Amino acid sequence: MTPPVFLADTVDPAADTVTLTGPEGHHASAVRRIRAGEAVDLTDGRGLRLRCTVVDTGRDHIVCRVLERTEEPAPHPRLTVVQALAKGDRGEAAVEMMTEAGVDAVVPWSAERSITRWKGDRAAKSLAKWRATAREAAKQARRARFPEVAEPADRAAVADLLAAADLGVVLHEDASLRLSEVEVPDGGGTGVVLVVGPEGGFSDAELDAFEAAGAVRALLGSSVLRTSTAGVAALAVLQARTGRW
Repeated sequence: MTPPVFLADTVDPAADTVTLTGPEGHHASAVRRIRAGEAVDLTDGRGLRLRCTVVDTGRDHIVCRVLERTEEPAPHPRLTVVQALAKGDRGEAAVEMMTEAGVDAVVPWSAERSITRWKGDRAAKSLAKWRATAREAAKQARRARFPEVAEPADRAAVADLLAAADLGVVLHEDASLRLSEVEVPDGGGTGVVLVVGPEGGFSDAELDAFEAAGAVRALLGSSVLRTSTAGVAALAVLQARTGRW
């Protein structure tokens, strides 16, 4: 079994020993009950992985001896999912599953037909939940590079992302081209941007704007997936097609 991963984003990467404190140290010691002699991995979430052995523990910290340092390169092509806001906790579920499937960036998008709206204090709290979900899912998946969860985007910002991408894809149930048939980039440029619509579907204005930005419509299959599951299904296809899996 692979060692558990803990986020240590402020440690000295050259140190021979690292004391993990704060919420992560408390979680490791009091919740996970990590003990001396066990193996753990520490990461800064930006590619650095420290393979360690625990040499001491306290009520809210663990002391780790660094055995190996590795720097994991960013995967290519970069995979970004623009995820329409979803009702209830489905947005967080989408972020969790896409993080486990290897997404590099998630962009929350308030589509015209999104049932949920992020406004005022709710926007900040909801974004914080998405980011916390991505962080915890990345640790669960033993990732050394955690996905970015960007600030919420509007239609114009999404169109700009698509225009700048090597490949822009809009998942749409009426598309004639399957995602598995779309020509994917070789990884040398800005990557793939994938747009997942809301429960109510895309508006005509959104589809026109995204196609004007160079995006192609693509179909996952004969089933119509929820907005919370379409992204992870599409990522699986792209991971295999690009050779990342």
